[in-house]
Amino acid sequence: MSYQVVVIGGSTGGFNALASLIGMLPADFPLPILVVLHLHANDSEGFSEHLARETQLTVIEPCDKQVMLPGFIYTAPANYHMLMERDGSIVLSVDEKINWSRPSIDVLFESGARAWQAQVIAILLSGANRDGMQGMLAVHQAGGFTLVQEPASAESPIMPQAAITAGAVNEVLNTESIGKRLMALVSLGNYQPKRLSLDRKLAVKDLRK
Repeated sequence: MSYQVVVIGGSTGGFNALASLIGMLPADFPLPILVVLHLHANDSEGFSEHLARETQLTVIEPCDKQVMLPGFIYTAPANYHMLMERDGSIVLSVDEKINWSRPSIDVLFESGARAWQAQVIAILLSGANRDGMQGMLAVHQAGGFTLVQEPASAESPIMPQAAITAGAVNEVLNTESIGKRLMALVSLGNYQPKRLSLDRKLAVKDLRK
């Protein structure tokens, strides 16, 4: 499969997980990466700059209609949904909040599924609500590849667990393994993940009971 874009979402605890993940990626990473991380309005000040310290890739907050480029990380601006089009452009929207969130992970992921279908890699990290579950399901049903942070390793397991319970996930891994798996998916390595056993998956599902 030739992938075209990576989308990443997270909330509570998501910054550290995201920093760990993108810190593993080489400067010549061949795909654009779009990120929605739930932040308080005051926390979003300088978010891109903080994230840029964790990676060799270029991190920017995009403008409306900006064209995605490989090796760039695009972070959703505060109070804007971020979407993508098939022509490779980024769209910013002030439509109503989804899951009490703007930007919403679901909005980004669903736009990726519509635009690129099976050519999307979607990653859901630590978070304290269920935003991202429907978007992961959309990517999964479109034939894209979906990864979540193992709930046991997440500061807040609710978000990745919701996607697992919905049956929207190809693989459940810790952040280091997600980074290695991502590089393997785009042909930058030969990493083979240790898949969770069925018993382990059932144990993960029971975390929030």
